[in-house]
Amino acid sequence: MDRRDFLSFSALGLAGLMLPLEAKALQKRNGAGYSVVILGDTHFDTEPASVYHSNYNEPVEWLNRVQRAEFARNGEMWRERCPKILKRAACLVSDDTRMIFQTGDLIQGDCGSAEVHRKMLDDVMNSFKQQLGGLPFVTVVGNHDIRGTGARKAYAEYMPARMSEELGKEITKTTFSFGIGDDAYLVLDFNRPDDAEIEKLLTLTKGARNTFILCHAPLFPYDAESCNWFFHGKDKTPDARRHFREEFARRKAICLCGHTHRTEFADWFGDGGRITQMTMSSVWATESQGTFTIDSEGAEQYGTLRTKAKSMPDGSPIADFSELFGEYRPGLRKYLHSNSAGCYRMVVDGRRVYIDFFAGDSSFRSHRFILR
Repeated sequence: MDRRDFLSFSALGLAGLMLPLEAKALQKRNGAGYSVVILGDTHFDTEPASVYHSNYNEPVEWLNRVQRAEFARNGEMWRERCPKILKRAACLVSDDTRMIFQTGDLIQGDCGSAEVHRKMLDDVMNSFKQQLGGLPFVTVVGNHDIRGTGARKAYAEYMPARMSEELGKEITKTTFSFGIGDDAYLVLDFNRPDDAEIEKLLTLTKGARNTFILCHAPLFPYDAESCNWFFHGKDKTPDARRHFREEFARRKAICLCGHTHRTEFADWFGDGGRITQMTMSSVWATESQGTFTIDSEGAEQYGTLRTKAKSMPDGSPIADFSELFGEYRPGLRKYLHSNSAGCYRMVVDGRRVYIDFFAGDSSFRSHRFILR
């Protein structure tokens, strides 16, 4: 597929939206800029926990303890802080805003019932869409989005159909693509990577100006105790991991991801190309996360935070992943890690791309990340 074919694909993918802003985007795609408002992980939940978790049934004692603590954390942050993030995000919507993205773990999950899980998904989709101006709302599947009894089936039945409505094109899987103007967006399910579908989408979008990867988990191992939770990392398929790393690098892809509950930026050169990764979080779990602070910066710091962890959540020792981090560190030109949470506004103006981060509900930009 050449560039002309891709533009036809892009137009067909968005024409069905029948929204003024989307029609305007198609008419002005030659060099015109646009923005996307982004939320990281949200772990939507509420108090009391019984609203969504009365059927919760995790039998493993340590995991039960950890997850019930998450219910309490979610209820507390959704009482006041996370609604403030949504209000701030709504203020970032402007005339050039085409969509809202959310990087997975939309909900907490752990409902113990497929019916309740589906209700949790529907409740948050309807609420977020209403609060954020009714724009097309695109989310990628996270591990929490399919966690619990009957959760995976409930998500597979609900979300592709919902994404079809949001994008105005038929979506049948949790790995799919769409276009905004000259740009391609590939949405990947990292829980069960569909390699054949990803290859198909890469071919289908080959003529794109910019290629964006929307994936819940990062493409690169993240600097924390559970660092194997990244694309093709937790399933221990290094050949597939390196293959897609090379394919994405050739496309000079920009990855938009979450999962880590951190704001993290990495610009990596290797495999004959470049991958820029922006990790985002809207889990405002503690008051201090509403202020932008830098925990580590510079390529030489990548992987050092993990060494400070004493054990895994289940009490097991931290495994040695120094070789894995060493595989990526030489290619890093820029690296920044922050514990802060908030909302984000991505601006795409030709091949120029940047993301403005607003920590907590800050009225002013906390930091600008230059992606391209």
